[in-house]
Amino acid sequence: MYYSYLTIVFPVVTAFCLLMFFWYYRKASLPLKGTTEWIDRIVNRPRFTFTCRRHPMARKDILPVTVITVVYAAVAFVGLGDFTNPQSFHRFTSDENAVVITLDEPTDVGRLMYYTGLWIGSYTLEFSEDGTSWQEQYPAGDHESAMNQPHSDLFKWLYADLNQDNSPTKYIRITAAATPLELGELAIYDNAGNILPASRISCDGAKELFDEQSIVPKAPSYMNSMYFDEIYHGRTAYEYIHTIAPYETTHPPLGKLIITIGIDLFGMVPFGWRFMGTLFGVAMLPILYVFLKNMFGKTVIAACGTTLFAAEFMHYVQTRIATIDTYGVFFILLSYFFMYRYITQDPELPFKKTLPPLILSGLFFGIGCASKWIVIYAGAGLLALYVIHLVLHAGYYKRNELPGHSRFLVKTLLTSFLFYVLIPVIIYCLSYIQNGRAAGMTVSGGMLWDPKYYNLIWENQKFMFHYHATLVATHAYSSTWWQWIVDARPILYYRDTSMGEGLKSSFASFGNPIVWWGGFLAVIAMVFRVVKHRDGKALFILIGYFVQLAPWILITRVVFIYHYFPCVLFMVFALAHVLNTIWERAQGRYKLAVYGFTGAAVFLFIAFYPVLSGATVPENYTQYILRWVPPMWPF
Repeated sequence: MYYSYLTIVFPVVTAFCLLMFFWYYRKASLPLKGTTEWIDRIVNRPRFTFTCRRHPMARKDILPVTVITVVYAAVAFVGLGDFTNPQSFHRFTSDENAVVITLDEPTDVGRLMYYTGLWIGSYTLEFSEDGTSWQEQYPAGDHESAMNQPHSDLFKWLYADLNQDNSPTKYIRITAAATPLELGELAIYDNAGNILPASRISCDGAKELFDEQSIVPKAPSYMNSMYFDEIYHGRTAYEYIHTIAPYETTHPPLGKLIITIGIDLFGMVPFGWRFMGTLFGVAMLPILYVFLKNMFGKTVIAACGTTLFAAEFMHYVQTRIATIDTYGVFFILLSYFFMYRYITQDPELPFKKTLPPLILSGLFFGIGCASKWIVIYAGAGLLALYVIHLVLHAGYYKRNELPGHSRFLVKTLLTSFLFYVLIPVIIYCLSYIQNGRAAGMTVSGGMLWDPKYYNLIWENQKFMFHYHATLVATHAYSSTWWQWIVDARPILYYRDTSMGEGLKSSFASFGNPIVWWGGFLAVIAMVFRVVKHRDGKALFILIGYFVQLAPWILITRVVFIYHYFPCVLFMVFALAHVLNTIWERAQGRYKLAVYGFTGAAVFLFIAFYPVLSGATVPENYTQYILRWVPPMWPF
């Protein structure tokens, strides 16, 4: 009973501390007592502008950005997944749809564990002592196949369902109910739980089933098997490598093509298919640091803001899974970084010198769109910032009676059309090359000039739009946009209680309460900054946040909390803005509130680490200390 109170005390204390922190932020934002600052704010209210100094990196920034990145990388890559898994697969075909396994002597078989490969179906499993009379295996009281390979269980270690009354077995026959099917390694255990060595087994024509016995794991787990949407995106990456028509076509190809790089480097193993996502998650941190330093000019704010993102639960969990959300968020970050550098330039800068950030923002926008459509939402924000900038730029030229604005505007619009429309379209089309190859086309054979290739792309766009617009489904861990804001409904990716003795391994995707609850309050603070102080940085942050959230308010299909991932970026920016205000205006020791807020986020990351990483811990710890919103927090 004592522990159950902690699940109430911890969130209440956290919420109270956040309210006190923002009360102090408001107090620090008010005009200083005993000064005429309040008069100055009324009389000299600033003109709205994006133009401001972009603070460069300095030597003193090298140490904090390096330490944050290296420490996070170590935490992210440790326990990411096994480096070994079956690499050879036996393919069942219509001509050879069965294999017979022979043991050196009759044995009481206790269980089978098998590693699934590509394609979906099931197998008939039969045992025999003499090779003539066969006993078919069924789950108790059922007539389903003993060995199943559904789309949700590809590239996983699974157990076969065996009868409990089997007679001693010398022959095992496995027959594919439908072909083609790929099966990796097979492990046979006796009734005592001992794995039969490969020296006792022969299997003519299917040596791939027993050629990697040394890597058979003790039990299935997330360390050696796919989980959640890895079965779509990791599988599709494998299909791209082998020029097989991809199973998952509900998202653009580039994110899955990026996953193939890790598989090429490390093999079709969990570490391999998760490597690139984790690497991109690590790479976000130095980019974010430079962005925050450019924006606020203070090493302490850049370091604390980057630490907040490093300690953010969803950033950690989502980048360690072989799905494509990471790449979308990564390219959103880059496209906004260069847009910020573009719109904050000196309005009198010559045209050619304004181009580099504009071009790079457009390029990364295009690459992002080819990774996942969420970047199109970011494009709406980029467009809004771009248009506001052009209006402000025209106003500056008019007020100061500067010549040449029309020519400048035309060249800018033409350049923008090239790098935000034409080149992104080209990038998007090129990302489908592997799809075209799987359809029998080749680049050398003129694929890029073949109308069939572009028809393939167009048909996929129609399919994607129809799929996402009409999807009718339910899911135990689905959520709504308002639940994301309050961090109310995590999505559970993995749970294993087979360790016994009250132990559990699990992990879920949700937000660090310090970052999410505090971040939303910071977003609200940005509204006041825009209205009362005409703050261009605050408007930049608000636009980035709301264009990523607004579409999900209107969408009626089943959605999940990880769709909020892009918004987390802008909540971190909003928090950095709040921390910057406190740092600039706080007196004496009150600046410690900046460190205290950041430290609290890191503390929660450490406390919740077991349900972010899958570490094995007592069930009581997760149930009575970490489950702050029962029963909505499921770990």
